[in-house]
Amino acid sequence: MNDATLVRKNLFRKRLRAVLLTISILIAFLIYGMLGAMQNAFSMGTEGAAQDRLVTVNRINFTVALPYAYWDRIQQVEGVRTVAPASWFGGYYQEPQNFVQSFAVDPETYIEAYPELVFQEDQRLAFIEGRTCAAVGQALATQYGWSVGERIPLMSNIWQQQDGSQAWELDICAIFDDADGTYPTNYLMLHYEYFNESLLFGRDSFHWIAITTEDPSQNDRISRDIDELFANSPAETSTTTEAAFNAAFMEQFGNIGLILTWVIGAAFATILMIVGTTMVMAVNERTREIAVLKTLGFTAPRIFRMVLWEALLLSFIGGLIGLGLAALAAQGASAALAGFLPSFGLTWTNALTAIAFMVALGLITGVLPAWNAMRVRISEALGKI
Repeated sequence: MNDATLVRKNLFRKRLRAVLLTISILIAFLIYGMLGAMQNAFSMGTEGAAQDRLVTVNRINFTVALPYAYWDRIQQVEGVRTVAPASWFGGYYQEPQNFVQSFAVDPETYIEAYPELVFQEDQRLAFIEGRTCAAVGQALATQYGWSVGERIPLMSNIWQQQDGSQAWELDICAIFDDADGTYPTNYLMLHYEYFNESLLFGRDSFHWIAITTEDPSQNDRISRDIDELFANSPAETSTTTEAAFNAAFMEQFGNIGLILTWVIGAAFATILMIVGTTMVMAVNERTREIAVLKTLGFTAPRIFRMVLWEALLLSFIGGLIGLGLAALAAQGASAALAGFLPSFGLTWTNALTAIAFMVALGLITGVLPAWNAMRVRISEALGKI
């Protein structure tokens, strides 16, 4: 009988205990996987942020509008290349639960400011030229089954038209994708002029302004110049990098990184105590068996390795099953969440980190029992018979 067989048989000699420990570890890695998938989705906008792109918002909050006149004034700041204003639309399709992340933009400047958005040339021109046109991201189009040429009513739970309607009729003229998979495509863009001219209230204003700079090394100076331009005005501004703006926006939903750290830390600390204590008890139960193995020629280092491999095997069985379930759950949820959280899923980085945690968990819970097993004295153990 080789060592692998002995390790397997010793691990599952008390099946109920082994199953319960496996389930405990499984739950810990299931939680890790799901929170990791959520963190990936929330961090996508930050990772895809361009170095030469700034965002200007109202100093109070990005939900507080900026005057239309700021568009031209920011364009005059030295080092600014493109100014692309946008307003939050906050729409839904047919039913309120069918949320559609949507912005009213100036098509030409917005496309120039975001070159990572990939359009077919004819669709790009159609979007720029058609006042009732909408450009839809590939993820959003897939979610609702939309295609170019369709006409859809986009309802707003915020805005109202002068005739009392809250529905904007839009023609889908373009479906865009991103160049390298790092920028979300879970939103819709409509013409700002079409949106603005029909508003009952809040006309001639924007919620944020995307700015591209000629030299990213000048970003700090350009940000200061823009904010100083509107200092002491009724609508003071705050200008930051796109990455900082996206991070601040996502923090409104909570600090996912901190939540992930605390939840995973608490889960692993609990599992560590449970598995570690149980492994020590299991080895103590086998003191006489270990003594017999030593009399048969099993060396202390060999016994140490066998006990340590038990802990590692247990950690990997529970961890891999939990991580696999998390991957399947994330894959199943990704379609439903595509309109709000694109790229909801696990990455290879998550998987490799999880494997490192499995190794660490196995080593930490296995070293002490293995050390105790290695130090068993044959005379003392067999003398208790």
